Amino acid sequence: MTTAAPEQTTRIRRRELAAFLRSRRERITPEQVGLPRGPRRRTPGLRREEVAQLSAVGVTWYTWIEQGRAAHVSAQVLDAVARALLMDPAERAHLFALAGTADPRAEAECPVAAPSALKVVERLAPYPASLQNARYDVLAANRPFARIFGDPAELPPADRNCLWLLATSERWKRDFLDRDEMLRDLIAKYRAGMAEHMAEPAWKEQLQRLLRASAEFRALWERHEVAPMSPHVKRYLHPLVGLIRLEHRNMWLAPQSPAHRVVAYLPADQESERRLELLAGLPQE
Repeated sequence: MTTAAPEQTTRIRRRELAAFLRSRRERITPEQVGLPRGPRRRTPGLRREEVAQLSAVGVTWYTWIEQGRAAHVSAQVLDAVARALLMDPAERAHLFALAGTADPRAEAECPVAAPSALKVVERLAPYPASLQNARYDVLAANRPFARIFGDPAELPPADRNCLWLLATSERWKRDFLDRDEMLRDLIAKYRAGMAEHMAEPAWKEQLQRLLRASAEFRALWERHEVAPMSPHVKRYLHPLVGLIRLEHRNMWLAPQSPAHRVVAYLPADQESERRLELLAGLPQE
C-alpha cells in the first residue's frame, strides 16, 4: 500500500481548506455580521472582500487561501477568519487541522472530562486509574490512585501533572522506587509529544515552568531524548501495605487534540494485587 508524497498531501490539504472556507463563507448572510445586503448581491453569503474586511486580512491573501495558493497560513490569520465566519469550536478545530497549524486557543479553557470517562476511571477500582491529557495533566483520579500517589484534588491545578510531580514532589521521590528512570522516560515522551504542539501556549508554559523549577529536569531536557508511549512495570513502596508493582496501560478516548486517555495501573503480580485489595479495605486516611 502506497502513501501520498508530502507535496501531494500539502496540495490536498490546501484544496480541502479552500473548499471548507468557501462553504463557510457562503452560508453566512451579511445581516449576521452587520453588513448591508445591497440590491445587486449575486454571491450566496458573503463576498471574499467582505471576509477579508471583517478579519483584517488583505483581499489578495484571503483570495489565495480560498484558491489553495497560500503556502502557509498563520495562526493569527486563521483565528481572525474563524471569528469573521462565526465558526463554532468544531469548525474552528477543523480549520486549523486542514491548515496544519496549531490553534493557540486549543486548550485555553480547562478541559471538561466526559461523564463516561469518569465512570471508567471509577469502575477500575481497586486498581488505580486516572484521566490524563497529552501533557500528562491529571484531570480526574479514582480513590486507589489517590491512596497510592496522592490526591490531585488537594493540589493547585497547575501542579496536577505527572511530569511536574515526578520532578518536584517529595512524596513521589520517596515512594517511587524507579523514580529517576521514570522521570527520564517521561521527559523523553513529553518531548516526543510536544513536537505536535510546539505553538500551543499550554505546552510552552508548562515546559518553561519545569525548566525554572528543576535543575534535574533542565539537565535531562537538554539530552534531547525521545521515547514512544509503551506499557511498563514500576515499583511503588506504600507506607501501609508495602511494595506494589504496577504496569501502566493507556486507553485513548479521542484521536484528536486534546487527546484524553484513561491510564490504568494494573498489578504486575498476585502479591501486588493482594496489596491493592488490602489498601482498598483500609479506612480512609
